Amino acid sequence: MARLTRLSSPMLLGFEEIENLIDRASRKSSGDGYPPYNIERLPQADDQPDRLRITLAVAGFGEEDLDVTVEDSKLLIRGRQADDKDREYIYRGIAARQFQRSFVLADGMEVRSAELANGLLRIVLVRLVPERLVRRIEIGGKRRGG
Repeated sequence: MARLTRLSSPMLLGFEEIENLIDRASRKSSGDGYPPYNIERLPQADDQPDRLRITLAVAGFGEEDLDVTVEDSKLLIRGRQADDKDREYIYRGIAARQFQRSFVLADGMEVRSAELANGLLRIVLVRLVPERLVRRIEIGGKRRGG
């Protein structure tokens, strides 16, 4: 039996990829909510495109411990900390941990920058507005053999 969704309308052609993106976004990339993050819309000047900023609280991570990549319209942020084997802890309340956060990006979203300061990783995204194209399609008459 076929699965019916809002995008199953015969008037919407070629939107299968959007359904796949929605499915990917609905799967949780990190079940424990770590690290916490904010997403904010940045002020926009007249000539600037729409901008968003993702801020992740990554205290204890250095630039060498973090990896920010874009794969198949998915922004992936990974953090890896290694245990320092030379230290002997009497009490350890700050664990070295790993994480992965992912965000599905719409067409036209582009990562502009990433910076780490004061335990906060800030990633700025820009929504590029596609150029509107109008193209006239010529209607051909009957052809022989076709």
